[in-house]
Amino acid sequence: MIKVGIVGGTGYTGVELLRFLIQHPKVKIKTITSRSEAGMPVADLFTSLRGHIDLKFSDPSESKLEKCDLVFFATPNGIAMQQARELIKAGVKIIDLAADFRIKDVNVWEKWYGMKHACPELVKEAVYGLPEINRDHVKKARLVANPGCYPTAVQLGFLPLIEAGLINTNQLIADVKSGVSGAGRKAEVHTLLAEASDNFKAYGVPGHRHHPEIAQGLSNIAGKPVSLTFVPHLVPMIRGIHATLYAKLTKKKNVDLQTLYETRYANEQFVDVLPSGKHPETRSVRGSNICRIAIHRPQGGDMVVILSVTDNLVKGAAGQAVQNMNIMFDFPETQGINPIPLLP
Repeated sequence: MIKVGIVGGTGYTGVELLRFLIQHPKVKIKTITSRSEAGMPVADLFTSLRGHIDLKFSDPSESKLEKCDLVFFATPNGIAMQQARELIKAGVKIIDLAADFRIKDVNVWEKWYGMKHACPELVKEAVYGLPEINRDHVKKARLVANPGCYPTAVQLGFLPLIEAGLINTNQLIADVKSGVSGAGRKAEVHTLLAEASDNFKAYGVPGHRHHPEIAQGLSNIAGKPVSLTFVPHLVPMIRGIHATLYAKLTKKKNVDLQTLYETRYANEQFVDVLPSGKHPETRSVRGSNICRIAIHRPQGGDMVVILSVTDNLVKGAAGQAVQNMNIMFDFPETQGINPIPLLP
């Protein structure tokens, strides 16, 4: 049994963490912090948890995080880096669901996130927590940078093709759609019902802060810099990411793409490669830690289309964080995070 703390437990990723952790047989939640809601019973804010948790939100200054074995940061960018150094010194392991430790080039991070990094010395040590690539490193990590939602779907989609050296990595395109929960649990005009409903739009086309994270990951897989065009979109749904990925084959003869993907992910319990000709739907992964992928080669040409869907709050955030926790503490990887997706 490990003692766990959650910093920033009032957002959507925070309540998803709670949903999984309170059912985990190897976890005892010791503290959940929130400056704004300190003293409020967690189940009063999140009534879905009534009968499952009796903790109250605590002020961060009184939370005694150093007494935990692991602390999750489900906070805005820039918070985890303020506390990571002291927690690491105290022997506490950290999983940061924000972006503080994802990008290895600190200058690039500071440019995209608009702030000075508080502990750049830990960036090099941090392990990027995409288990399908870095499982062995996650197992030994003290600090895990949980991947972003868009980067998870895109990297898992492109991964087998890049590893096999079958595509031109100078012409990668990621056309990705997300539900409004990806914007977080805060009041903003663009996520109001009257703004987001019955509407569909692209955003961040000149540049999105997930672009350098995705490019870094794909470049690491390729062993060289890649060129990526990444266009995110907001769609009128609450949960889900649908990534439509395009790449040009450089080796066209005798390439069985279906077998390539099925073989690469055969032992990955949270990646499901659909049968040839199928199309994944976001609702097929709602509430689950699964990434469903389909691979297509339209008209048998040299362009490959990969379809990758995830729940942005689960495999794209909290579920993947618990998956990383399981790996770090040598628990069964699926423990606590293997629900059947919700339908309808």
